[in-house]
Amino acid sequence: QVQLVESGGGLVQAGGSLSLSCAASGRAFSSLNMGWFRQAPGKEREFVSGITWSGSTTSYAASVEGRFTISRDYLKNTVYLQMNSLTPEDTAVYYCAAHIASGRVGVRRDGPSYDYWGQGTQVTVSS
Repeated sequence: QVQLVESGGGLVQAGGSLSLSCAASGRAFSSLNMGWFRQAPGKEREFVSGITWSGSTTSYAASVEGRFTISRDYLKNTVYLQMNSLTPEDTAVYYCAAHIASGRVGVRRDGPSYDYWGQGTQVTVSS
């Protein structure tokens, strides 16, 4: 029983930046591995970025590496996704996801590995 609430989506021009937030509740934040996924109309949900419970390991999809940064704030129980140099290809609904960490497991990139999901937030990048 973990609740995730995303915020920060909106409309931005190509080349601009946007920051997404995901607030977690219901379980100790430090026990959760966190991830961001996105889904565009007519396309499959895809992994964007992830961070382990300790924050020591992060992973990025090749399409966003170098432009996006994932981080987490343990005092606010919140994970962030800073998105820079946005392009229309980044337009999608972005979902925050979480699963309970087990030992030293690293970042998982497959959706079925995640047990808890937020409602999604729309990101639209105009040209």
